[in-house]
Amino acid sequence: MGNRKVRTPLSILLPICLATFAAHAQSFRVQCPTSTITHPSTVTNVNAEPAYNGPTVFATVPVANGQGGYLTPTSNVNGAIKCQQISGGDGYSTMADGTQTFMFSFGPLSGLADIANGLPGTQFPTAFNSLYPYPTPLQPGDPATTDKASDSPYTQGGYQEGAPGAFAWNGAVGLVPDVDANNGSGTAGALIDGHVDPRQIMDVGVMNGNIPAPLIGIDEDDELFLTLTNVGMIMRPDLFEQHTVHFHGYPNASSFYDGVPDASVAINIGGSFTYYYLSPDAGTYFYHCHITPPEHLQMGMVGQLYVRPRQNRLASGTSLYAGLQFQQSDLRTACSPANDILCSATLPAINTGTAQGPDKLGNPQKYAYNDGDGSTAYDVEYPLQMHGFDPNFHFVGMTFNPEAFVDMKDKYFLLNGRSYPDTVRPGPQATQSSDGKMHYSQPLPAIINIPVGGKALLRLVNLSVSEYHTIQSLGVPMKVVGWNAKLLRDQEGNNTEYYTNSITLGGGESLDAILDASNTALFQPGQVFYLYSPNLDHLSNDAENFGGLMTEVHICNSVSSSTFGNTCN
Repeated sequence: MGNRKVRTPLSILLPICLATFAAHAQSFRVQCPTSTITHPSTVTNVNAEPAYNGPTVFATVPVANGQGGYLTPTSNVNGAIKCQQISGGDGYSTMADGTQTFMFSFGPLSGLADIANGLPGTQFPTAFNSLYPYPTPLQPGDPATTDKASDSPYTQGGYQEGAPGAFAWNGAVGLVPDVDANNGSGTAGALIDGHVDPRQIMDVGVMNGNIPAPLIGIDEDDELFLTLTNVGMIMRPDLFEQHTVHFHGYPNASSFYDGVPDASVAINIGGSFTYYYLSPDAGTYFYHCHITPPEHLQMGMVGQLYVRPRQNRLASGTSLYAGLQFQQSDLRTACSPANDILCSATLPAINTGTAQGPDKLGNPQKYAYNDGDGSTAYDVEYPLQMHGFDPNFHFVGMTFNPEAFVDMKDKYFLLNGRSYPDTVRPGPQATQSSDGKMHYSQPLPAIINIPVGGKALLRLVNLSVSEYHTIQSLGVPMKVVGWNAKLLRDQEGNNTEYYTNSITLGGGESLDAILDASNTALFQPGQVFYLYSPNLDHLSNDAENFGGLMTEVHICNSVSSSTFGNTCN
């Protein structure tokens, strides 16, 4: 046998690991304040997104006893507080040819019901700080699909695979009242102050990694508190891997929260860290772990983040041009060539007179950016993460062998963690992991449903380590309106958006494109089109053809607004 290492069976290792974490993981914490200096609860409702009718009004706090002198909101407070908790660990996903692939990955520890419905797991404080109803504990695996259930792969607690059921809790896993602050007299009336039960976090977080990582969605002016909890690599107990969250391309003044370990912090196994971001710029971004990035990105620690524009929150009937003029008096987002040659949300050269109104689904019209002319309007949106797996690299990642970075070559090509035909399967997709539990490791389908006469915003990102990805639309016009989280507009206010049938992104790039099916003479309910890669080797699941980077575009009578268009009526 030589120097070959013998691995401890997981059936023995897992109870030991859980017991150890439950006893010693007291550095687990989660943070979601109900009031901040920027969003004081005495002035605004931090649990709702207010309409936008002008910038926040600030006043200087008088200096007294050496304190004060800073600005604080006094009225018309914009944005809210949003919170999310994710785990850093490992897990398994299933490729379209049936191969199970080992991953390093982020997993959901809050917003579980929303994530199971293909929505962001980001929550207002009132939802995030809600406690899971005792005495029934959360079960190992993803509670949105396995709570109070047997291990049957298709009947998890009333949830069928691809059809989430009645589970509706979106709070933070593990959050418990601080009994110590109540002098040990019980939980009645005790504070919710970030204390957690580490056993719950380990029960839910272990082997529950997602690909893509849990979706994050916030609005301009929000404060985001994102807690990362490192639950360890159960399949690689020899690795003491740290993890971070790096918001790639995200405008942020503080390197402390940037996730690059050289200039900020890294989270050890058994620890938590809360990242803080203020949201000044709309656009499509993404995040990834910045510990040995070529390895952790290839292994699956990648996810999407997007920021919705203020323009979405204008009152019905408000001029979009006037709404963008409001923003020029906000020092954080004032955008004109005179004060910022890099800004892209300049006033349009022509005032089209477009006013805020309802979309094709009867909801307030949504926009990709603060455009001032309605040029980025859409009815439904779909985050599409382009990624790839090298199965050999992933297999080696599960063993004690050195990884051959120079030979890394993707053979599975993925949209939202799935290859065709799995891309069009509705709802979350499950994989039975090595702990014997079903884990819904691929929650986000890539099927695109557009209501007749409507438009779909595609939030495209390429998070591949080694590949450029090209994707094209034949039949449905595709208008590119944003690139790398910037509206395509020049400094004179002229739109530089363009129509194309094909886009190409390198690793670390994002793009916003609108599929325009508004011509009802051409597009009728029941039609099916395809969005796919013209690179033939990217249309395969390893050695199997007719897979890879491909999904379907359906024209529907109507689309459910409670999910990312997973229901085509």
